[in-house]
Amino acid sequence: MLQTLKTITVNTNNQNLYEITDNVLSILHSSSIKNGLLNLSILHTSASLIIQENASPEVVDDLNVYFNKLVPMDSSLYKHNLEGKDDMPAHIKTSLTNTNLTISVKNNNLLLGTWQGIFLFEHRISPQQRKVHFHLLGE
Repeated sequence: MLQTLKTITVNTNNQNLYEITDNVLSILHSSSIKNGLLNLSILHTSASLIIQENASPEVVDDLNVYFNKLVPMDSSLYKHNLEGKDDMPAHIKTSLTNTNLTISVKNNNLLLGTWQGIFLFEHRISPQQRKVHFHLLGE
């Protein structure tokens, strides 16, 4: 059993989905591990990770619109707003999505569907530097 541990840094600017599939594949392909499990973790409470369609930019637009309607930035709705109007909405959006993803690896490739990509989902307005931890176990 082998393992690879790396960190992917993503600089964000506003609420959006930032595709990191190529970053993940780059680390995966440089690894000697051919088959196993990849765990991706983001150690933040105001950003998340999702697997979503990466073929149509309208999907990203629609997801942003949907989540902003679902969890509005209205400080009168929340007690916690120490860091601004996006503070509690960012935490709620993270709780509705994922902070960890586990993806199977076969023949040194991710087992993702044809139109699937891995995205960091930023829930803050101001620029952030996010860290995604890459942990690959296998043989």
